[in-house]
Amino acid sequence: MSWLPLITTGQNKQAALFDANWLFRRVGLQADGSVVAEPTGLQEISADETGWRKLDLPHDWAIEGPFRIDLAGETGKLPYKGIGWYRKHFTLPRTDSAKQLFLDFDGAMAYAQVWLNGHYLGTWPYGYSSFRMELTPFLQFGKENVLAVRVSTEHWDSRWYSGAGIYRHVWLVKTNPVHVAHWGTFITTPHVTRQKAVVQVQVKVDNQSGNPVLAGVHTELFTMDNHNKPGVRVATLKDSVLSIAPGKTAEAMVSAVVVNPQFWDLESPHRYLARTTITANKKLVDTYYTAFGIRTLQFTARNGFLLNGRRVQIQGTCNHHDAGALGAAINTSALRRQLTILKEMGCNALRTSHNPPAPELLELADEMGFLVWDEAFDCWKHGKKKEDYNKLYDEWHEKDLEALVHRDRNHPSVFIWSIGNEVMDQRDSAMTAHLANIVKREDPTRPVSNGYNDPDGGREVGAAVALDIMGVNYFFSRQPQWDADARYANKPTIGSETSSCISSRGEYFFDKKYANWQVSSYDNAYPGWGCSPDEQFRTNAKFAHLLGEFVWTGFDYLGEPTPYNSDETNLLNFRNDPSMKEALEQKLSALRKSKAPARSSYFGIVDLCGFPKDRYYLYQSHWRPNFPMVHILPHWNWKNRIDSIVPVHIYTSGDEVELFLNGQSLGRKKKAPQQYRLQWDSVVYKPGELVAIAYKAGKQWAREVRTTTGEAAALQLQANRSSIKGDGQDLVFITISVTDSKGRLVPTARHTINCRLQGEGEMVATDNGDATSFIPFSSSVRPAFNGLMLVVVKAHAGARGKLKLIVESPGLTTGVLEISCANTLNNNKK
Repeated sequence: MSWLPLITTGQNKQAALFDANWLFRRVGLQADGSVVAEPTGLQEISADETGWRKLDLPHDWAIEGPFRIDLAGETGKLPYKGIGWYRKHFTLPRTDSAKQLFLDFDGAMAYAQVWLNGHYLGTWPYGYSSFRMELTPFLQFGKENVLAVRVSTEHWDSRWYSGAGIYRHVWLVKTNPVHVAHWGTFITTPHVTRQKAVVQVQVKVDNQSGNPVLAGVHTELFTMDNHNKPGVRVATLKDSVLSIAPGKTAEAMVSAVVVNPQFWDLESPHRYLARTTITANKKLVDTYYTAFGIRTLQFTARNGFLLNGRRVQIQGTCNHHDAGALGAAINTSALRRQLTILKEMGCNALRTSHNPPAPELLELADEMGFLVWDEAFDCWKHGKKKEDYNKLYDEWHEKDLEALVHRDRNHPSVFIWSIGNEVMDQRDSAMTAHLANIVKREDPTRPVSNGYNDPDGGREVGAAVALDIMGVNYFFSRQPQWDADARYANKPTIGSETSSCISSRGEYFFDKKYANWQVSSYDNAYPGWGCSPDEQFRTNAKFAHLLGEFVWTGFDYLGEPTPYNSDETNLLNFRNDPSMKEALEQKLSALRKSKAPARSSYFGIVDLCGFPKDRYYLYQSHWRPNFPMVHILPHWNWKNRIDSIVPVHIYTSGDEVELFLNGQSLGRKKKAPQQYRLQWDSVVYKPGELVAIAYKAGKQWAREVRTTTGEAAALQLQANRSSIKGDGQDLVFITISVTDSKGRLVPTARHTINCRLQGEGEMVATDNGDATSFIPFSSSVRPAFNGLMLVVVKAHAGARGKLKLIVESPGLTTGVLEISCANTLNNNKK
């Protein structure tokens, strides 16, 4: 087992990834709807492991499917409910017998219970929380140990796909009895200027020895290099000596000045690293690393949000935690790909809707320059579903909030804490204040907010007084009245959820918005509580003092296939509007009877595969005004509409566009104030070439062409990277395009594609972005959806050489792509 420092998250020097070589068995509810009785004694050393499946973590058993039409669309029509048992055999050397050993779970869905050698260690029910279990008392050094973990989702209700299993990483941490406590550092920067920054470091030290100790605390600050390693030393803090009784914890608080600090910012996300060493009776016993950033945050009611003194408009997206075809099982390369796609669009902020994220999200946000709204809960004491967090609230809300804040408070990307989303208790002033105070007690340096879908109620009863920022989901019509309320004169407002526009990639309807369980990609469809992106842009401009918005959502996700979702919690969006609630109730009743074949959302700006929809370019045109771009929709393959009207919409960061069809100008149009798309709604379709030339300040700015293609002739492959690590974790995402003989994407192609992989690796998943497809993500055979398909590939641990993906479809030229892989085994989260 390889022990190493976990630089980016803050961790004791000796830690190891504990993901490999687990055994798994599913009992209780099965994927096909049957039930397997849960045997007794599965936690015991002697439990029969015959037939148990071998696997590595992270693992989400629900993503394996199959999709079932009888299951709820809100949770992706996937069989996530069940009981999972995990067992792992491991041996530690006798030389470790004087050490303390811990198991750190980044997340386990849900109701995790842990045993070691048959001894019960404890539980943590909330599947999104990270938690620690101590192994030391029951370890057998020099002998085999058996770890058993039981997780159950049978009594866990969700409004979206939660996943199931140990779906985030597990770490084995080894320390001496005297060591930095779990998440035991807290770094703040109480005074910052361009010339100097005061860096304050709080360190908590545990003494788990049987004797009192004098513990020395020594901390040095370094720049962090591009490999997340210490760079140049910039400060050394004054040493502290703590007298700690057996079984107790003591705290040191020291500070130092960093001269000419490099700020963490969106464009230049500079980070620093604190290295803390602990001595016990003058002997080195622990080394602990903490990454942090130096930046200033200001939230104002009239001048918006200022990062390092500069006004920054929040251009954010909300995102659920699943990775589409990969399910809830965390993968850093998949997450990095998602964030790269969002960054290219102009997104600068992420809302972790509606739960604590995987640690990797915050690490990447720190590195790539995203702001993060870090959210705790989707409900409090009164639930939205029968068995959601309401069952845990009384016993666990404080523990879960402390775990969230302690884990995440050193990340410079985290700029707002959120205690909830559209909770049923949002008018409860006492409860709101109680939760906000817990967060402020653990971190007084960041504001606390809440996502309101009843903002009138939250303000009228005074519940929002306890918050630093008012988060509003959709309902902005009364903003002037709120601004006039003296209680909230100095309280900033942010769009914690906005728009909720829905669309299907590549689907265009001319006389309706919905057909065939799809939604038109003209970006003009949204549920009753939502609005078009354009309308939200106008709202933001009208109320320029708003901090910005978090769009619902950046990516499509599993579950919640609105408008084909019969989930009754949708009624909560109109809890104070009886007429709208009644109309929606009738629609939901009809949907339940129809058994809508939709299993993933339509809300995403990007589809489930990571392929941008048209809406992506609308946001890019507005959020990146200095980036030359122009985008035409729809495609130009309409053989059944010759001489019929096909409306053409243009998104551009320019200020005017001239449109040409087969060389003939269809006119030049200029954007009016607060106009975000240009429309030619009377274009008579003729095959050929549609060209849009955009101008800015009178000069040509960007150009795009839509061409009527020939018949499908070939399969072309393009990977997001040309090489892959041979570590069994790294992923490459390969886009398959159905093209004509000239290599042009055929936008209507639905050809069935067969995929094979040669070499030391495997296809992890395939998808096509079709929200109605019930083909399991593990299938190697899948139709293209509007010309595109995705294959996700990984190399086996220790693999060398090349992986070769071969894709075939009858009548089309075969596509082949090679990916280089290298044996770069590593146990680091990065």
